[in-house]
Amino acid sequence: MSNQTQPAREGGSKRTAAVAVQGMAPTFPHSSGNSAGDRFDSEDAHNDQRPGWRKFMAFVGPGFLVSLAYLDPGNLETDLQAGANHRYELLWVVLIGMMFALIIQSLAANLGVTTGKHLSELCKVEYPTLVKYCLWLLAEVAVIAADIPEVIGTAFALNILFRIPLWAGVLLTGLSTLLLLGLQRYGIRKLELLIAVSVFIMAGCFFAELSYVNPPASEVMKGMFIPKLSGKGATPDAIALLGALAQPFPALRSCSLPKSSEDACRYFLIESGFALFVAFLINVAVVSVSGTVCFAENISSENADRCSDLTLNSASFLLKNVLGQSSSTIYAIALLASGQSSTITGTYAGQYIMQGFLDLKMKKWLRNLTTRCIAIIPSLVVSIIGGSSGAGRLIIIASMILSFELPFALIPLLKFSSSATKMGPHKNSTYVLVVSWILGAGIIGINIYYLSTGFVEWLIGNGLPKVANAFIGILVFPLMAVYILAVIYLTFRKDVVATFIDPTSLTWRLRPIVPSISS
Repeated sequence: MSNQTQPAREGGSKRTAAVAVQGMAPTFPHSSGNSAGDRFDSEDAHNDQRPGWRKFMAFVGPGFLVSLAYLDPGNLETDLQAGANHRYELLWVVLIGMMFALIIQSLAANLGVTTGKHLSELCKVEYPTLVKYCLWLLAEVAVIAADIPEVIGTAFALNILFRIPLWAGVLLTGLSTLLLLGLQRYGIRKLELLIAVSVFIMAGCFFAELSYVNPPASEVMKGMFIPKLSGKGATPDAIALLGALAQPFPALRSCSLPKSSEDACRYFLIESGFALFVAFLINVAVVSVSGTVCFAENISSENADRCSDLTLNSASFLLKNVLGQSSSTIYAIALLASGQSSTITGTYAGQYIMQGFLDLKMKKWLRNLTTRCIAIIPSLVVSIIGGSSGAGRLIIIASMILSFELPFALIPLLKFSSSATKMGPHKNSTYVLVVSWILGAGIIGINIYYLSTGFVEWLIGNGLPKVANAFIGILVFPLMAVYILAVIYLTFRKDVVATFIDPTSLTWRLRPIVPSISS
């Protein structure tokens, strides 16, 4: 590019233009792309003269859609199990999980706006080829694990509404997801509204039931702010609850949603913060209702049997005090809607994962159908062999897998958003850095603790021959060591690729823009 440029023709203007003279266009750190033109587009949006509330309403939708993923069948199942098994003792996990979810979304949004790339794209350029492909496979496994509760939840809803066998409902979920994607042609905002209304109807029912059963406020607050893991199965239930709340791929969704401008980022975070707060209250209500009803002194023998093996298929009895005989129908409709909300966000997350890591693009219906078919296989097998009880346990296992997967998205996100080579002056503050790493270290520590102690306890008490236990140990212990070493590698590896370009490092000269002369 020549250093001599023709004067710009701006009628009547006496502005001063900045021109890069080193043969390269200036790069703006807040741009969603790498060109100045993208920055000017963002400035046009930033200089929008509409009232603030009208600009905010223009961006409303993605944050609530993402946050509805925290009200999906996986969350409902883990909430119900936590309350039925431990009353209010695991409410602190809900609080920490929601705090971490908000931190993940805010860090991911800041990373996306500052770098113009989402997390999978940054992982692709930062890590060696082997590590990149391993992270891609783990991300795909996380998407499939998150889709399993949606498959089973939808099958449960169809079973309640139409008495369709559970295994047949699992098969029908492959068609339902294609139908949902087809409905997006008639307006994604209308579809978002329909799903949100259905989910919040169920939320309102749980709030009404909460006021009816009236749990002791002191016990609820104690469970929310005093961490405790007592009783049989508390640790795996806490891990499953945490995995359902602090999922690994909202980072991929969140930082891809608001890449258009800083205004979009700010409004997205405001909307997500409010939506996550509402989701937190709903999760607390579900746990509290389940815990109060199942631990009531005057509980009937029928309800006691249901509480001993509480699943999404049998949970509608919790709402009978509010809804009466219609409780199962309303509950099933809301359960059906909650699964579809996560289907939409999971589809977008899967697209960004494949596109970011591999530069591959797939049509939405093909991508979603592929993921759904893989998720259907274990769901179908378990529903045939174990029935509704086995399907409920599979949801818990899938949520635990998400918790174990969390470090492989969380650690790169924390490191990239705290790196001067990636973020420049927009990197995390020391306060955010310390809080994020403390929470992250706590989650990773609980995962590693349960992996080691849980497996050892299983080996001791499984009743298998010693030779079989030795063979299983030879297979599993190296995998556990690889898991721990991979976490250590991601944590302490230094970033080597710089994506932030300081505009002050370029050579600039100021030149007045010559006003045009009227002919």
